[in-house]
Amino acid sequence: MRPYCYFGWFRRERLVPKERSNGFIYAKVFGGFANIRSSICDLVTISRLLNATLVIPEIQESTRSKGISSKFKSFSYLYNEEQFISSLKNDIMIVKSLPRNLKTRRNEFPTFRPKSSASPKYYMEEILPKLKEAKVVGLVLTDGGCLQSILPPSMAEFQRLRCRVAFHALQFRTDIQILGHRMLERLRGWGQPFLAFHPGLLRDTLAYHGCAELFQDVHTELIQYRRAQMIKRGIVNEELSVNSHLRRENGSCPLMPEEVGILLRAMGYPPKTIIYLAGSETFGGQRVLIPLRAMFTNLVDRTSLCSKKELYDLVGPETPLPLDLFQMPPAKSEEELKEEWKKAGPRPRPLPPPPDRPIYQHEKEGWYGWITEIDTEPDPSPMDLRMQAHRLLWDALDYIVSVEADAFFPGFNNDGSGWPDFSNLVMGQRLYETGSSRTYRPDRKVLAELFNITRDNMYHTKYNWTLLVREHLNKSLGEEGLTRQSLLSKPASFLSHPLPECSCRTSSPDIPTDVKVDNGRILYGGEDDCPKWMERGDKAVVSESAGKGGNFENELEYEIDVVELPESYDSGGKSNVTLVWDRDEEMDPND
Repeated sequence: MRPYCYFGWFRRERLVPKERSNGFIYAKVFGGFANIRSSICDLVTISRLLNATLVIPEIQESTRSKGISSKFKSFSYLYNEEQFISSLKNDIMIVKSLPRNLKTRRNEFPTFRPKSSASPKYYMEEILPKLKEAKVVGLVLTDGGCLQSILPPSMAEFQRLRCRVAFHALQFRTDIQILGHRMLERLRGWGQPFLAFHPGLLRDTLAYHGCAELFQDVHTELIQYRRAQMIKRGIVNEELSVNSHLRRENGSCPLMPEEVGILLRAMGYPPKTIIYLAGSETFGGQRVLIPLRAMFTNLVDRTSLCSKKELYDLVGPETPLPLDLFQMPPAKSEEELKEEWKKAGPRPRPLPPPPDRPIYQHEKEGWYGWITEIDTEPDPSPMDLRMQAHRLLWDALDYIVSVEADAFFPGFNNDGSGWPDFSNLVMGQRLYETGSSRTYRPDRKVLAELFNITRDNMYHTKYNWTLLVREHLNKSLGEEGLTRQSLLSKPASFLSHPLPECSCRTSSPDIPTDVKVDNGRILYGGEDDCPKWMERGDKAVVSESAGKGGNFENELEYEIDVVELPESYDSGGKSNVTLVWDRDEEMDPND
């Protein structure tokens, strides 16, 4: 298979519609990294559908009010504006801001809050008339998108436009790309493949599914508080307290890092395997990572690959914020103590409790400091807002590394919430760029059943259990995993599985049979044949490389050893290509 979205139908020129633009669309995008990326792709598609001029979207997490560096505007804090505009010049018109005469009247124009499941019909019937009348409409995006994921077959070119935006036009700003590739060089410098793991432990997602009981102490309280907020806002239509262990058994809760470590050991990954920990937020902190770090000592993240100066330079110069120092409560006077003693209840009284231990400053600072003092979560402090903006940069670095990793393992994707998630975006781009990349697509429900079998003896599992784990995870790498990914994730996020719309298939004697669902939607296969000019181009590249004194053979050998994996697997569930980690220090499950 080959990426095909960038070339259009048989190299046909994609020109901006000749008719005059119907007006301007400006948008405010709320949410984290995954929501932003998905929303921007939908905005470009909607602009093309309505023949409108798109104003560079305003990312709310990185506005100046969040305390980011004055070097950047909202969009340019994360992405390369010039690259975005130039890459899409043959698709839509993009401007950096509204014309001056319209900018002053911005509050007068109609504003819409479309859902992520909005249909093309909604835009043509509801928004297009308003756009033609007012010449400007505003969109407020909070759901991680503004257009339904699956479009009719007649709109396949709009799906390819989504891919062009996500995989070609949306490039991170230069500083992020340089540091991201520097991190990759340092990971490759160890001379062995590495695996990227994204835990997916986000407070909002855990609260949505009711996974509080999987954690302890303050983290359980924080999850329950957020779940209560979601119930109040109508996001969750369930009871506050649910059985988290039952939720885990039906696949609604994440694989904990400890469980992922046991799965990787069962797959034969040696203890020296390099694992890159992705994700700007890991709810539960370092405590939930202790078992994984004990099993795989080479667990690294951006903080261990980058110096503080490199991360500071990426953020840019920021205005110092006033320190939010914790102040001890004032000491009670002797009179107040006597008054409390008089109101303490009937006598004889028990002995007074021992004096309180000292309260340390770090216990009352940060996002968790309020939970033991008050019943309502305070508004984010200026430092909290700034850290939320920083998380976009950390996610961008992790995204670069995860897409290029030799293997990728998601801890929590396809959760059923309908929100875009980091892991699905990574898996979609890995599938688009290299369909044979080693990307695990585990079924958490199946794995929960396996863990229930050996829950009391997880670190000394039986060999039959290990074989079952290997069989499931090896199948998730191939056709079965791709089919399941298309069935579960594509209805919520097109970018999580951009096939068959954004790829084409070169001539091959072994063309797989298409897999479809009842409504005719293709889950696996169904790619168009690549145009002849693409095949001729491939042959020309091969011929040119073959004439360079054998260099092509060396490069091909390297690719086979490290990156390329076959799409199909034999009956034993093992790849025909043996990676370094499959050959060395395989774990004996009975040790």
